[in-house]
Amino acid sequence: MARRSTKTPPPDDAFEEKILDVDVVDEMQGSFLEYAYSVIYSRALPDARDGMKPVHRRIVYQMNEMGLRPDRGYVKCARVVGEVMGKLHPHGDASIYDALVRMAQPFSMRLPLVDGHGNFGSLGNDDPPAAMRYTECRMADATSLMTESIDEDTVDFNPNYDGQEREPVALPAAYPNLLVNGASGIAVGMATNMPPHNLGEVVAAARHLIRHPGADLETLMRFVPGPDLPTGGRIVGLGGIKDAYENGRGTFKIRSTATVENVTARRKGLVVTELPFTVGPEKVIAKIKDLVSAKKLQGIADVKDLTDRAHGLRLVIEIKNGFVPEAVLEQLYKLTPMEETFGINNVALVDGQPLTLGLKELLEVYLDHRFEVVRRRSEFRRTKRRDRLHLVLGLLVALLDIDEVIRLIRSSDNSAQAKERLIEHFSLSEIQTQYILDTPLRRLTRFDKIELEAERDRLNAEIDELTAILESDTELRKLVSAELAAVAKKFGTDRRTVLLESGSSPVAAVPLEVADDPCRVLLSSTGLLARTANGEPLAVDDARRAKHDVIVSAVPATARGDVGAVTSSGRLLRLAVIDLPQLPDTASAPNLSGGAPVTEFLSLEPDESLICLTTLDESSPGLALGTEQGVVKRVVPDYPANKDELEVITLKEGDRIVGGAELRTGEEDLVFITDDAQLLRYPAGQVRPQGRAAGGMAGIKLAEGAKVISFTAVDPAADAAVFTVAGTAGTLLGDTETSAKLTPFDQYPRKGRATGGVRCQRFLKGEDVLVLAWAGAAPARAAASNGAPVELPVPDPRRDGSGTPLATPVAALAGPA
Repeated sequence: MARRSTKTPPPDDAFEEKILDVDVVDEMQGSFLEYAYSVIYSRALPDARDGMKPVHRRIVYQMNEMGLRPDRGYVKCARVVGEVMGKLHPHGDASIYDALVRMAQPFSMRLPLVDGHGNFGSLGNDDPPAAMRYTECRMADATSLMTESIDEDTVDFNPNYDGQEREPVALPAAYPNLLVNGASGIAVGMATNMPPHNLGEVVAAARHLIRHPGADLETLMRFVPGPDLPTGGRIVGLGGIKDAYENGRGTFKIRSTATVENVTARRKGLVVTELPFTVGPEKVIAKIKDLVSAKKLQGIADVKDLTDRAHGLRLVIEIKNGFVPEAVLEQLYKLTPMEETFGINNVALVDGQPLTLGLKELLEVYLDHRFEVVRRRSEFRRTKRRDRLHLVLGLLVALLDIDEVIRLIRSSDNSAQAKERLIEHFSLSEIQTQYILDTPLRRLTRFDKIELEAERDRLNAEIDELTAILESDTELRKLVSAELAAVAKKFGTDRRTVLLESGSSPVAAVPLEVADDPCRVLLSSTGLLARTANGEPLAVDDARRAKHDVIVSAVPATARGDVGAVTSSGRLLRLAVIDLPQLPDTASAPNLSGGAPVTEFLSLEPDESLICLTTLDESSPGLALGTEQGVVKRVVPDYPANKDELEVITLKEGDRIVGGAELRTGEEDLVFITDDAQLLRYPAGQVRPQGRAAGGMAGIKLAEGAKVISFTAVDPAADAAVFTVAGTAGTLLGDTETSAKLTPFDQYPRKGRATGGVRCQRFLKGEDVLVLAWAGAAPARAAASNGAPVELPVPDPRRDGSGTPLATPVAALAGPA
């Protein structure tokens, strides 16, 4: 049953109504100013002393209070966030966790303050961090320097938001955190945006300023030439940096670090390994795709993000053939976030007031704070040592007459009387007397007396040292400088960001697309394709021959033109020259190691091989082909531009092309060499040109069981040679041969078409076939199966003589390219 209240309510006239008339403008101004000051002081701007906003300071301080040091285990981030929010930070958990995450990101902080375990996000926030219930953290190695000696009365403390806890106004900060890690924040009516710097450079500047307080900005910039961003990159233009160091405001451009590499056998690409500060690869990729789809950016074939933990950032931008990679890179700098502008605005709190500070002012504010911290620390330590010395001296006095001390204590009625009698008898202080009474008897031995005397001497020395620091400004400065040097030695790292004086590009005038300049397309004996930088024939120095320098086919072309590739099955495939890798324009021997395999450009059947290259010039005398069964054909140059594949001969069943060459004048000699050592030479004029679908005509009369192993076209007016290699039937090309012979071409007479020819090498014992043969312009060059050059034997003037042994097996032959 509810009880009825016996209290009577007060009469209505007991309340006095008070209404204040306030101008709404004044109220809004006052409220807004109070709110603005709260945002500026309590949330958005860092303190110039320790470089931290309140939320960062509270996180670091609370982690220190929780004992989450680098040598301890990780704890859940949710636990840290909860402790900070419950004890110190009167705001939501999201803002606390966001600040904690940033302090753990090595791409955001030049010297991370939190050692994170788990997913703490990615560059540019492309991959957001995991929830705080999943991630773990502890203090990083450098974070202990921020809270070092905080329990030694080095900084002031204020009550927290509810007055139940206390928090530091600023951390001791053993290094200039504001300059090293930078800061960003938006307050009311103002903002701050400070880039990170290199710890070693900042400490060197601070130490110089300690020694020379009147140093000018130019001198300090010799130590700190510019920001050093966690993500590296290149800073272009230093004028804005000097402005910022002088008056606190300035801008500079950050460029990605990119190199031109062969990303595939067919294409070059830009490999980006460093992006501007706060820019992630996803942002760059999205912008590139938008520009390509809008046709505002040309030359991009594909973009791949190959970033991983093992190799770091690796963004591969494939460039279309026909475009200059350096010129495309300039377009990317202009149109994408691969080049960003950073606006420096050095706004920080100094004595609670937001000020815009230059480099020297930032260092001075920090050093003044550090001097005060070291002074207060020294005063605290001296006081502690004096207190301890006072106790030690009292205990030593007691040890000098320990029997009297014991007698006085035993004859006293109580501890209070014992204390009074000891004070009176030995002239001790009350604190010393209480310490003596609290000391166990087991400590009052001769050994403990020696220890106490050693401790007394040590305390006196330390007190003298601390007194010297407190009484001498020079000693104080030396100590601060030495401590900064120790920090830089332990945590300093090399500069990551390259500083460039000018933003002008050396390739700004390079056209975007590759010019249609003359070149030569080359095919090596090992099946590599490439193009030269000019249209001149290659000159090979025999003394400097390199691997892959045996060029079995070379045709003139232009960089943006096409050439034909003739295969063993009678197909002519169109090949875009621009797709081929370009060899360096050097004076050394041609080396097709920079070329790419034929299979990268042409789709060949399993039993099909590339025989030769030809121009698609329809004004030329045509293409000459020779087959394994002795058929010869001159193809009428008819190559429709709309077809990428043509048939240039109709082959008989089981037949295949063994050689081909584009005729330059039509006056060349066609040369067949068979495996039974027969060579037939006759003028090309004896062969009537035929259409592409024709099957050719008889070229050489073959003995039963014989086959053609070489077909070439030779200029009879030029110095030429014939090279043959004899072996045993079934010997694979490049395996051990029995003998080889090099003979001048003019030793072989002309014969009629479709005749048997003349013998070109006499077989020795154990030899029954030619395994390799070639006829062409001198000097002849040979290569092993791996492309390495092989020295040829001395020329033999006998056309039908026997061969001489070779030290290295030969797999391919050719003449000048």
